[in-house]
Amino acid sequence: MTGPTAAVLLIGDELLSGRTRDINLQQVAQYLEPLGIPVREARTVSDVQEEIVAAVNELRAKYTYVFTTGGIGPTHDDITADAIAAAFGVAISEHPDAIRDMAARYAAMNTEFTAPRRRMARVPHGASLIANPVSGAPGFQTGNVFTLAGVPQIARAMLDDIGHRLETGTVVHKVSVRGKGLREGDLAIRLGEIAKEFSAVGIGSYPWYGSIEDHGVALVARSTDAGALAEVRTRLEALARSLGAEPEVTT
Repeated sequence: MTGPTAAVLLIGDELLSGRTRDINLQQVAQYLEPLGIPVREARTVSDVQEEIVAAVNELRAKYTYVFTTGGIGPTHDDITADAIAAAFGVAISEHPDAIRDMAARYAAMNTEFTAPRRRMARVPHGASLIANPVSGAPGFQTGNVFTLAGVPQIARAMLDDIGHRLETGTVVHKVSVRGKGLREGDLAIRLGEIAKEFSAVGIGSYPWYGSIEDHGVALVARSTDAGALAEVRTRLEALARSLGAEPEVTT
């Protein structure tokens, strides 16, 4: 299957230290899925410019789109904008539209538009702005790289100004058959047989363990072929029932 693909680059020491739990990968992937753009790779790098530059250049050459999150705030360790400029070999400076809009916003809030806040208006030359309806400081698009804020609420809002810029692909349909009490060891052989028979459908097995009374397996199938997916759904439901579980189906 060919079509547009994406990678997500998560930037920040706070992610690697465990101080902050990331949800931006999930947000980006969920936003792109109905557009037919699968996320094929995700990385996390520290706040080191050389590491960011290397990752950006590798990923943008490999995938149709790259989404970075984090490192575009007002503090000294927010270096993503500089790293993106370095990756593309361009200069960076305050974007006049960003300065205008941010100045008006801070004036309306009766808040001083300080030098640290002005840092958030610095954009690599040639980049286009990505609107930020939450706090006003924009993200930006440089080539096939979209640079978003790290704060999840802001990152999600920025995605709404990106969809119209993307080449969409073939939508992947999915179905989940959840069976309480199922165990992977009991269904592995027959599940493998189904996967072999339906090569156009990707099938995954995901156990959960809540307690002795609450455990089981979710069987998730994905395909661009709706007909084949419907057949697999029937087979997965039958497999669950044959092992004593009443399947719970979601799409």
